[in-house]
Amino acid sequence: MTATASGATALLRDVFGFDAFRPGQQEIVEAVTAGENVLAIMPTGGGKSLCFQMPALLRNGVTVVISPLIALMRDQVRALQEAGVGAGALTSGNTPDETDAVWEGLEAGTLRLLYMAPERLAAGSVTGMLRRVGVNLIAVDEAHCVSQWGHDFRPDYLRIGELRRALDVPLAAFTATADAETQTEIVQKLFDGQAPRAFLRGFDRPNIHLTFAAKNKPRDQILNFAAARPGQSGIVYCGTRAKTEGIARALREAGQKAIHYHGGMEAEDRRIAERQFQQEDGLIVCATVAFGMGVDKPDIRWVAHADLPKSIEAYYQEIGRAGRDGAPAETLTLFGPDDIRLRRSQIDEGLAPPERRAADHARLNALLGLAEALTCRRKQLLAYFDEHEVTCGRCDLCDTPAEVFDGTTAVRKALSAILRTEEWFGAGHLIDILLGVETDKVKARGHDGLPTFGVGGEYDRRQWQAVFRQMMGHDLIRPDPERHGALRMTDAALPILRGEAEISLRRDTIKAAGGSRRPAVKAMVSEEDAPLLSALKAKRRALAEAAKVPAYIIFTDRTLIEMAETRPRDLDGMARIGGVGAKKLENYGADFLRVINGEAEAMHPTRRKLAGRSAGSVYDRLLEVQADLARGEGGTEKPLSCSASLLAKVAQMHNADDAALERLLGERRAERFGAAFLDILSER
Repeated sequence: MTATASGATALLRDVFGFDAFRPGQQEIVEAVTAGENVLAIMPTGGGKSLCFQMPALLRNGVTVVISPLIALMRDQVRALQEAGVGAGALTSGNTPDETDAVWEGLEAGTLRLLYMAPERLAAGSVTGMLRRVGVNLIAVDEAHCVSQWGHDFRPDYLRIGELRRALDVPLAAFTATADAETQTEIVQKLFDGQAPRAFLRGFDRPNIHLTFAAKNKPRDQILNFAAARPGQSGIVYCGTRAKTEGIARALREAGQKAIHYHGGMEAEDRRIAERQFQQEDGLIVCATVAFGMGVDKPDIRWVAHADLPKSIEAYYQEIGRAGRDGAPAETLTLFGPDDIRLRRSQIDEGLAPPERRAADHARLNALLGLAEALTCRRKQLLAYFDEHEVTCGRCDLCDTPAEVFDGTTAVRKALSAILRTEEWFGAGHLIDILLGVETDKVKARGHDGLPTFGVGGEYDRRQWQAVFRQMMGHDLIRPDPERHGALRMTDAALPILRGEAEISLRRDTIKAAGGSRRPAVKAMVSEEDAPLLSALKAKRRALAEAAKVPAYIIFTDRTLIEMAETRPRDLDGMARIGGVGAKKLENYGADFLRVINGEAEAMHPTRRKLAGRSAGSVYDRLLEVQADLARGEGGTEKPLSCSASLLAKVAQMHNADDAALERLLGERRAERFGAAFLDILSER
């Protein structure tokens, strides 16, 4: 046994109180102690902190630890001090006495680990200070925060690579959540692209039981889940601050010990809540994702998500806060169509470039696929992280295999509705078509004349929503941000549509959708106008950030809602919107018109296929005539129109006559448009 190994074994026992290393720890400790640059990806609860704390004691000098959360740093410093190790943290949460103690320890040479938040690196004096106190190792905890497009990006993490170069010392980076793309970013940003020695210790947490459930009275679902686990510490993650307070109140009324936590609380109140959760047994905290990164409480027995997380990485990190002691732990994740719409809109309203928004949609698709999985969830989850040798037995689908059925017919009907409406509409309008509901929108576009109109009577509206949700989970359809969330088919859908492939769906989630009714969420606008409102808000946010003013200074919500509902086509129409004065019309009118009319300004894909051909100009004239006759010659009849693909077929007709047009258009459309269309075709 080498001196280093012997010293490590002694430290492990005498300082940290363990008889043996956990799998994979020892070789990482040896590499970091030897001064190698290291990237270690280890599951939460796998003992990451030991892999930089022990080398700090085996090496000379000071190890600086860059960590993202004050609570995490305080927990680790407190534990090290309790173990007799000289450790301290420089944070905004320090008392004057704590800060004085850190400086005294550095000057005396007794402080071995110095914890700092990445934001402190922005101070120009920090590098000189670290050089002066003898820093000879940089450890980076939660290294995935360096990923600019990840779920926990911290801009100041980008300064760490510069610090490493300035100090010319080795760096060890640790994380529990990093897909291949994030690993590449870590290497580029922290190690200047020079590959460190990498340790991938797997992502599996076999002690954690995985469960997903479609929302069905979600508050009751959370209360029942907690009630079945009395006296156990748990976390309920919620999508809004208000929900954290509401569920915590409901849990207390049900006799549970529960508190809430969110970013809107005063700093001291958050600190009290963190301390209370760390110290009290059997306490439940209802929190936004502002809570929990790096929580060191080992005996959290369960984690529940009242709302769908924003990505599969976020999900895995959040459930990873349960069962850090290795004992059995349980999870419950609730999901519904409102969650999917919210997460899609958050991505589309962000300021990331299109390719990154597409990547975020793909990450969300992976999580939806996990939610709608037909077989073992753990296998599907770990496959996302490129682990395929998986043994489970600890998920709801291994406990009780899902009841599935041949959903091919239902999916084909839905895909047909999407195809026949040229992929320009969201699920609400498509379900109206399938159910045969004659809304004004359906009638105005002539969709009551489609072959798919009324063919979906086997399901009710909520069951069709479950079908569409499962189709998104299988990545057969995706909302198109350029068309304000209209559903478009992916390549994976085509074999099903053509009858070349079949698909199974889960019957239980469809049964649940149809078997329970709850009040509809009060939306700001109709479901069909919601994607456009989302796009208008994204434009407002971009303009507000550029001008460094609050968003409402550009336009209020009420003004954007009116834009989404009335959809003005020009500046004259925009000027009639409430809240759009002359100055705002001049400054912002054109920008918002481009958002509203972008789909009209862009050439329709069907028309694009005719570009450069004589049929293209014929198509344009047919479109103009159709607009003139949409309500009949007198302008008082029921609205009627032809789809873009139908107009394209007319434009390409030769030697057309009344009979041929009627066969193509049908009796109603031939009666309305036939004579005018024949006049145009005769002039070609």
